[in-house]
Amino acid sequence: MSATLPAGLTVTVRVPASTANLGPGFDSLGMALGIYDEIEVRTTDSGLTIRVEGEGADDVPWGPSHLVVRAIERGLESAGVWADGLDVVCRNVIPHSRGLGSSASAVVGGLAAGCALAAKLDSALATSDDRMVQLAAEFEGHPDNAAASVLGGIVVSWTESDRPADEAPATEYHGRVYRAVRLDAHSALRPVVLIPEERSSTAHTRGLLPDVVPHGDAAFNVSRAALAVVALTQRPDLLMPATADRLHQAQRAPALPLTTAWITRLRAAGIAATVSGAGPTILALGTSEFPAELRELAAADGLRVVEPGIAEGVLVD
Repeated sequence: MSATLPAGLTVTVRVPASTANLGPGFDSLGMALGIYDEIEVRTTDSGLTIRVEGEGADDVPWGPSHLVVRAIERGLESAGVWADGLDVVCRNVIPHSRGLGSSASAVVGGLAAGCALAAKLDSALATSDDRMVQLAAEFEGHPDNAAASVLGGIVVSWTESDRPADEAPATEYHGRVYRAVRLDAHSALRPVVLIPEERSSTAHTRGLLPDVVPHGDAAFNVSRAALAVVALTQRPDLLMPATADRLHQAQRAPALPLTTAWITRLRAAGIAATVSGAGPTILALGTSEFPAELRELAAADGLRVVEPGIAEGVLVD
């Protein structure tokens, strides 16, 4: 480390939730949603103090293993600086384990805070969006949620490798470079999320996916993912066919019965609905107000209906 930050530097970070896949864009399409966590960080002379309020306050470790703390330290390390002590306050609103990118938001928020502290010492240490996407995706293993929280709007993300095509990788993530570009959503697009009380494990639902998929299903999803870019940015009238999927939603359905039932109900009503990330939250995409009768039925099923809007990326003050 080339420099130690003085005590008394402070930053406040506001980081949005995200939804991934958007139907057919498995691990590649994402969208930032206007549900925000807030992180305050102050450098101190020594030690670590962390307080967590709101979502997950009783479930996450209040110490150096906390994801936000680890991300702050990674951001500092990336900039070549360190802090002898940190005081961290996390005010969480994004639901945990619901398919709304809470872990990616925690990572992005922590990285942004660490990088912003470094930039307060020297503006030349400011971190680019591309670098932030890379750092965050290294935590996650794929860039869709993280890129959405960094860049805002709709993102198309992908992974590159510096490994020759005929060389076996030393590790699963050897030489991976994570990239993303932002797209501006059509001005009429209105996302709605239906959030269950139940939680879901991404590792479990990802484990339900087969290692091999039929060629026809792969071709179907390629065409629909390409169409989704058009529908989300220019032609929202195409959202129904553009959000169809054959690679992951049906495979996860046995673990997500309420989610699956509601996707079927909404699509039957002409609303383009998908699983948000690994679930169990349902993402509905349209251009008109969400029907009151469906809102009432959702509440009766224990679903919280939120119209978050499409968010900008992480903000640092």
